[in-house]
Amino acid sequence: MAQLKVTQIKSKIGTKHAHRESLRTLGLHKIRQSTVREDTPEVRGLIRAVRHLVVVEEVQS
Repeated sequence: MAQLKVTQIKSKIGTKHAHRESLRTLGLHKIRQSTVREDTPEVRGLIRAVRHLVVVEEVQS
């Protein structure tokens, strides 16, 4: 299955509580921090909620 590299590019300060929780669920805590996640519908939904705060790249496994 494909994997996605998710990198936080903007601060979560001043965002909604749900957005902060989505970032935490993705494993992101700091700006320029990256995590690699499986490409599942659940992860896609989390990314869609915070698409203005993150950058997503597809990683070849």
